[in-house]
Amino acid sequence: MPNSTITFIGAGNMASSIIGGLIAKGVSPNSITASDPYQPSREQLQQATGVNISDDNHRAIAGADILVLAVKPQMMKVVLEDLADAVQQLKPLIISIAAGIEINSMNQWLGGGQAIVRCMPNTPALVQTGATGLYANDAVDSAQRQQADTVLSAVGSVLWVEREDQLDAVTAVSGSGPAYFFMFMESMQTAALELGLSADAARELTLQTALGAAKMAIDSDVDTAELRRRVSSPGGTTVEALAVFEQRDLAGIVHEAMTACRDRSAQLARELDAG
Repeated sequence: MPNSTITFIGAGNMASSIIGGLIAKGVSPNSITASDPYQPSREQLQQATGVNISDDNHRAIAGADILVLAVKPQMMKVVLEDLADAVQQLKPLIISIAAGIEINSMNQWLGGGQAIVRCMPNTPALVQTGATGLYANDAVDSAQRQQADTVLSAVGSVLWVEREDQLDAVTAVSGSGPAYFFMFMESMQTAALELGLSADAARELTLQTALGAAKMAIDSDVDTAELRRRVSSPGGTTVEALAVFEQRDLAGIVHEAMTACRDRSAQLARELDAG
């Protein structure tokens, strides 16, 4: 992607993180433009990265090869309908990181015939350890898929899905997943306090253990079930804790929660499309 120019519509936290990741991977700030109506956001991004900034979407997209849509979902229709004529002339690759807006809606608002990749990033992208699900419509060619892969991999790992509705499942796993782990860590810290540890000790031990467990799972050549078995000696301390989780049906609770998340994601997409 050395000769591509990229325009971001929106300069919020996620857009800023992707821009920072791209620059860290060698993309020139001169090839990136960010447009945002909020002056402090524009100025902060320019000071941090040196990219071009604008308060005019039309000026910002002039000559763009890649257009990253990082606006609030409720604003997407207005923004795209305003840019439709210009986009029809440019025919850039369009990458949307706006939650819930389906490709057919974006394509319609832009007048049709657009190459669009819809993405579901998660908040760890803010610290370059994100996980992003991507789906491309039929107008996206192999070179453009690689461009989208390069843009989103700047902030973590990427995974392509075969159907757009699978992004609702991605939302249930990685999109909302950080909150699940935060809640579990919060509960561990609370329990540690009640077991007599200091707040500092509870926090350090919990967070470092979470980090270490994730790294072991990533680096291991076996699945998480086997890793769990390896640290669960019969008659030992760990099996006592795991037995409580099993008695309370932790697996069932997780399944029910993630299903509710997926269903809500699909519902929000319908509501945004109707709006």
